[in-house]
Amino acid sequence: MSSTANPPTFPKTLPDHTQLPESDGTFGNNFQEHPQSILLTDSITSILQQYHPDGQYCIGQDCGIYWRLTDPPEKGAEAPDWFYVPNVPPTLNGQIRRSYVLWQELIPPLIVLEFVSGDGSQERDNTPLSRTQEPGAEKPGKFWIYERIIRPAYYGIYEVNRASVEVYCLVAGQYQLVTANEQGHYPILPLGVELGIWQGRYQNTELPWLRWWDSEGNLLLTGHEQAQQVQSQLDQERQRAERLAAQLRAAGIEPDL
Repeated sequence: MSSTANPPTFPKTLPDHTQLPESDGTFGNNFQEHPQSILLTDSITSILQQYHPDGQYCIGQDCGIYWRLTDPPEKGAEAPDWFYVPNVPPTLNGQIRRSYVLWQELIPPLIVLEFVSGDGSQERDNTPLSRTQEPGAEKPGKFWIYERIIRPAYYGIYEVNRASVEVYCLVAGQYQLVTANEQGHYPILPLGVELGIWQGRYQNTELPWLRWWDSEGNLLLTGHEQAQQVQSQLDQERQRAERLAAQLRAAGIEPDL
């Protein structure tokens, strides 16, 4: 007597960002990751505003990118430390994004960045998706998911302990290492910017930070750094005016205040 297996059942509608978990409940890996994400976002905002005068883009910081429906849902998501998606609204139906759902929006990120806390093996794991799809089957590797499923045009692996960043570009469906230029930076051509390591002090911590430069090699500044630069220029102008006034007085000429 033969029997026929019951066919699989699927939901009539796929869940959106409001119906999927916004966190897997794990801790951040270290205290440096949050300021690193802020530094990247703050310094590139002016560039993104030039490319998107309509404001149609979003940046995710340790937010889930859902790429398949699983049980529990978190197993079907990756949460890059930083990513940028062009030509999508920053909010959905007036609501703050809880996650980014590929089957809902279909537009992949332009760039995804992972900050390494361990030895980097997770970020470089190329284990493919199991064909069996059985419960408990090994989860595919992060590198494989980005290259084959989420498919950001650029994938960067930043290792603060080694003061290095490794950048891949998607070419014909496969990631190829990007070669650094003479300045040791990695061009992100669609944005006209470069990614590299900057040794300096940010938020009271001296570290080799991951930062942006423009195509001419100028460091993209945060809002605070821009304000400091303006203040420094004003101080220099004031000091120059004071020196000139002193020279005029020494010559018997009262400066015209």
